[in-house]
Amino acid sequence: MLPWIVLGIVILALNLRTPIIAPTAILPDIQEGTGFSAAGLGLLTGLPVLLFALATPLAGKFITRLGAEATVLACLSGVLLGTVLRSVGPSWLVLAGTGIIGLAITLGNIVVPVIIRREVPWEQVSLVTGLYSAMMNVGSMATLIGTGPLAAAFGWRWALAAWGGLAFAGLGFWMVLIRVRVRREGEAARAAAEAVDSADDASITEAAAPVVKPSWAEAPASFRLIITLLIITFSGQSTAYYTTTTWLPSYLSDTIGLAPTAAGGTASLFQIAAILGAFGVPLLAVKSKPWVPVAIVAVLWLSLPVGLLAAPGAYWLWATTGGIAQGGGFTAIFSIIARTAGSDAQTASASARVQFGGYLAATLAPPFAGWLNTATAGWTATLLLILAATLAFTITGLVAARRAGGLPRNGREVLDPE
Repeated sequence: MLPWIVLGIVILALNLRTPIIAPTAILPDIQEGTGFSAAGLGLLTGLPVLLFALATPLAGKFITRLGAEATVLACLSGVLLGTVLRSVGPSWLVLAGTGIIGLAITLGNIVVPVIIRREVPWEQVSLVTGLYSAMMNVGSMATLIGTGPLAAAFGWRWALAAWGGLAFAGLGFWMVLIRVRVRREGEAARAAAEAVDSADDASITEAAAPVVKPSWAEAPASFRLIITLLIITFSGQSTAYYTTTTWLPSYLSDTIGLAPTAAGGTASLFQIAAILGAFGVPLLAVKSKPWVPVAIVAVLWLSLPVGLLAAPGAYWLWATTGGIAQGGGFTAIFSIIARTAGSDAQTASASARVQFGGYLAATLAPPFAGWLNTATAGWTATLLLILAATLAFTITGLVAARRAGGLPRNGREVLDPE
């Protein structure tokens, strides 16, 4: 069953960034077709990220109350509905569809760590988390490459609607997967009931004992401290990522004098390199102490602002190292959550808290970075902001990884704290 669940995670991951990225490739066409102002166009990408932060606490409660499977179906259904509404209606419906997409993806962001914690053996958690992270980047790249040609051939509305096919396919796959799972669990429950019927009274009492699933309120203080550290870590990660994604092309154009095409290519390199980081962290985690992958990612993250400040001519190198860091950082952070949480409820609550902080930073940091550029008539202050964010990632990430090394892996084994 595990390979099918991993495939389901892959398909879900492809739907968690594609609907947000698709409009960015054809913004002029959308503006012409809807009459959006520049601010309205900004909402097409900014509104979902804002909802990631604002709706995350509700998403955590949704998962705890209704379960992971229902949440996956709600996520994919919402992405499909929002994509259709965004593609067929006037400007207000385009924004409404975008909001629905943001709410739906928020559910997906929170539920994936829950599924990984519950279904994946601890020694494979980092690998599956890396695969999940990598597939989000693959979906983003495919969308950037494919949306423009689709719009040229069929119009911008059909180009946006086409990516709803991924959500439709994912919805069908997960419905079949859940049905198979329910059938197998039913067969297992019947077999267990037959075994209980043939046991003595003592065995019946023991077999019927409820399984304790600790909630967030019952989480140990050590786990809560790790999550507090990871909130700061992911906030640093998100600030560095979204600020770089938003402003790197403009920085390269102003500072290096790159043409828009070359600047955009370098920015794409930052996204592509994330795939190496997403898979590199699991490989490091297999044969090293828990803090080692975080330390390597931290060094790579720091190289981006330091390199652009000290040697801007090697921008392609810093875009690559920073890209590897952003993919690896995501994997490292959410692997720690999945490996240390004691239940689905704790995983959902921890993931919600971490993502609330991170995506709130992602919403606020790029506009603040742009203001710094305008106020100082240069990019140094913006790069110092990224440096501060990567330093926050480094300090709190290393402390969290060290402390996580002393906690049980999903309650099954204690790690070496060193």
